[in-house]
Amino acid sequence: MKITLLGTGDAIGTPKIGCSCQNCIDAWDDSKERLRTSILIENKGKHLIIDTSPDLRVQLLKSGSPHIDAGIWTHGHYDHFMGFGDFYRVQRPPPMYAAPEVLEYCGDIFSFLPSPRHPVIPFTPFLLFGLTITLFPVSHPGAPTYGLRIESETGVFVHSSDTNRDIPAESLACMRGADLLLLDSLAPTDITIGKHMNYTDAIELAEELNPKTFRCVHMSHMIAWDMPHTGSDMETFTL
Repeated sequence: MKITLLGTGDAIGTPKIGCSCQNCIDAWDDSKERLRTSILIENKGKHLIIDTSPDLRVQLLKSGSPHIDAGIWTHGHYDHFMGFGDFYRVQRPPPMYAAPEVLEYCGDIFSFLPSPRHPVIPFTPFLLFGLTITLFPVSHPGAPTYGLRIESETGVFVHSSDTNRDIPAESLACMRGADLLLLDSLAPTDITIGKHMNYTDAIELAEELNPKTFRCVHMSHMIAWDMPHTGSDMETFTL
């Protein structure tokens, strides 16, 4: 299982438009950026995308223009699904999987671009491309939101999606034993945002879950580039 971080930024991305903070200046000076968070998984010759961000076109180009065989939506916020329209006249829109309420909301927005839609019951594993995938609820007030546990013959990948620290115990159990763990880490330690974890929240949760490898994702422009455990766009892992 090959995992590529197509983007590691929040809804705004880094550099932030019109911002002159040091992190954004560094991004301009060093020609680097954080696109909106999404993930590409390759297994047995098939490509699965986790969330279709508004940066989907450039993300697919940067990753070699793979054909997307299926996708999963974690929740119905703009930065996690609105790039689906970029499949228009590029390829047949891929089958999409999500919890029923997420699938209904995102699917209705893209009713003009029909594709097979598959509702997934949380905590009920399903098989896709040689992967065993389980959705589990996290805590992102205002939008039903789900993390993922994806198991292959060679490794376990866990992605929290957007969440605060108040993750249900049953979901935390799904997050243990990961070879690679990705956690929402929107803001620096000194800032608390009710719908998301900050950097310290993510670090403490990772210490509790004890994965082999851990990266922060969904980071705002306020997160410095050199912070330990921060993910990078186009970073790849093979499990």
